[in-house]
Amino acid sequence: MNAEPQIARPPRVLLVDDDVDHIALCERWLTLAGYRVDTAANGPAALAHLEQARPDLVISDLVMDQMHGLQLLAEIQRHDPVLPTMVMSGKAGVPEALQAANLGVSGFLEKPFDRDALLGAVTTALGEAFVPPSTAGGLETAAGRLVYRSALMQELVARVQRVAGGSSTVLLHGETGTGKELVARAIHDLGPRRERPFVSVNCSALPEQLLESELFGHEKGAFTGAVARHIGLFQAADGGTLFLDEIGDMPLALQAKVLRALQDLTIRPVGSLQSVKVNVRVISATHQDLASMVEQKLFREDLYYRINVVPLSVPALRERAEDIPALVEYFLERLAGRTDGGRKRFAPEARAVLLQASFPGNIRQLQNVVERCLVLSNGPVIPRSLVVEALQDQTGGLPTLDEARHAFERRYIASLLRATNGNVTQAARIAGRNRTEFYNLLSRHNLEPETFRAADG
Repeated sequence: MNAEPQIARPPRVLLVDDDVDHIALCERWLTLAGYRVDTAANGPAALAHLEQARPDLVISDLVMDQMHGLQLLAEIQRHDPVLPTMVMSGKAGVPEALQAANLGVSGFLEKPFDRDALLGAVTTALGEAFVPPSTAGGLETAAGRLVYRSALMQELVARVQRVAGGSSTVLLHGETGTGKELVARAIHDLGPRRERPFVSVNCSALPEQLLESELFGHEKGAFTGAVARHIGLFQAADGGTLFLDEIGDMPLALQAKVLRALQDLTIRPVGSLQSVKVNVRVISATHQDLASMVEQKLFREDLYYRINVVPLSVPALRERAEDIPALVEYFLERLAGRTDGGRKRFAPEARAVLLQASFPGNIRQLQNVVERCLVLSNGPVIPRSLVVEALQDQTGGLPTLDEARHAFERRYIASLLRATNGNVTQAARIAGRNRTEFYNLLSRHNLEPETFRAADG
């Protein structure tokens, strides 16, 4: 894959005006700003152009020969209701401006206007669809795109690029839902280990014994239910990157073993007398204040300094609100296939609500809101009311207790099946459930024991 950051494609603007000098001036301003520009001298020519290629924005004069600008807007609205449009005129009165507003235009420019007014209006009109090409960025990873335009994220991406080529341990700090794993994946994908495995584990999701087995592996018979040899994640990530998410929740006893693995680059599977050499780069992440936890003796000081060689802070979404439009467009594009209504966009009033929201659940919450609005919207334009409803029902973007319990239960059962090589009897015994109850749990979580069975190693 390409290791360089990839910039979002330049938006295409269609200018419609019968004033040759004025359209040439606007075309020059937009082209120098990085936009792709097409022009049409009148309404019929614009409609003919739209049949050949769809722009991202149409800017039309109102008073033109052959077809009035309002007629053109009505035709565009009929054939492509989600295509953003703007109008410009030096002669339009209040009735025409109101008619244009009723047709859903995203902006109005009164002639004469200067370059800054045009570029500002275009940026606003494109809204969630695009951001200025000079500042919009998207760092591609195998797990998704790291979308940004804010100065904070530009600085973070620059640091990611600098540290990617080395092998130092990295500690990512940021609130839940900020995209720490995506940043970790970017470090891996941009570095020399990109062709080797990227393996992640959530340290808060598993009990201590299971987490130890997941990290270091175990030998057959090492504990009750260990019916087969299991390769741990340190070995699975050999030559690549191991991502330890929520490392602040790792039990103290296990922290000592992880420290030893990082110092000696060797691990010892549970129940084994032999040490195994490993070559991994470790990236850790936490939403907690590890320095404070060290002072409270809740986290080992020596491990803290070992994992904190390169600290990187992943900002909360409220600190990078200028990234919201680009993120919304990314989610709209990625989630479009889950709905039957075709391409959709947010109404200007709905977009304003998204920009003003605090998003305590960060990017994860924003994605949930966008997906919900896409699914529930009846038309091509998502109204403000749907956004308000989605934000209110998110309750801070945190999962309910039932949702959190369901997610933990699924991870726990999957870990039991991995530890027992898919043996339902052994897994049920460890879980303290009879076979019937355990099969009910498997059915509830759509887990198939067969997928966890491997050759006895």
